[in-house]
Amino acid sequence: MVLPRAFYDRPTLDVLEDLIGKILVHERRGSRVSGVIVEAEAYVGEDDPACHAAPGPTRRNAPLYGPPGHAYVYFNYGMHYLVNAVTEAEGSPAAVLIRALEPREGAGLMRRRRARTSGRPASSIAATDLCRGPGNLTAALGITLAQNRLDLTSGSLTIQDEGVTPGPLAWSPRVGIRVGVSRKWRCYWAGHPSVSGASRTNLGSSETFRARS
Repeated sequence: MVLPRAFYDRPTLDVLEDLIGKILVHERRGSRVSGVIVEAEAYVGEDDPACHAAPGPTRRNAPLYGPPGHAYVYFNYGMHYLVNAVTEAEGSPAAVLIRALEPREGAGLMRRRRARTSGRPASSIAATDLCRGPGNLTAALGITLAQNRLDLTSGSLTIQDEGVTPGPLAWSPRVGIRVGVSRKWRCYWAGHPSVSGASRTNLGSSETFRARS
């Protein structure tokens, strides 16, 4: 089942928690690839210094201010595309960055795409590494700026509920930022091998841990 708009029209941290275990699906040129979301981060409002909305409305961050349930894709540091799901009511800028997936459909195509972008032989990329990290997952799924602003509730890029029940969830500070670092707005499937970063296997003092209710 494709997630409805009402799923995204809620507080961002609630959406973040509920996205773990959902399926990100991209259909392109007759091919379908997908993966289970195992790690994501929240970015909420103009008072969040790490959120793209911190400077106020701009041409680049306009999707954050738009209706919930749309994709916000941007090019990061001139290297990687990153994909976000816009949350909360229109005019309230917020989104969830999808950071890692467990591959589900189309692993062969994912490997070929990753090989082209990384320069590595396709056979050398482990299944758990195909979509580990936000730039790797967009490369594997073929997500670029062409998918910016797409409606996630219909069309070629969607997030679906296929009944996957994730294991215990952990929360930690967000990764790869220099501001807003005290906020534990990164949620991930604890112990899952596709989660990015060292904390995929061990919880440090900065993480909190709980079973999913």
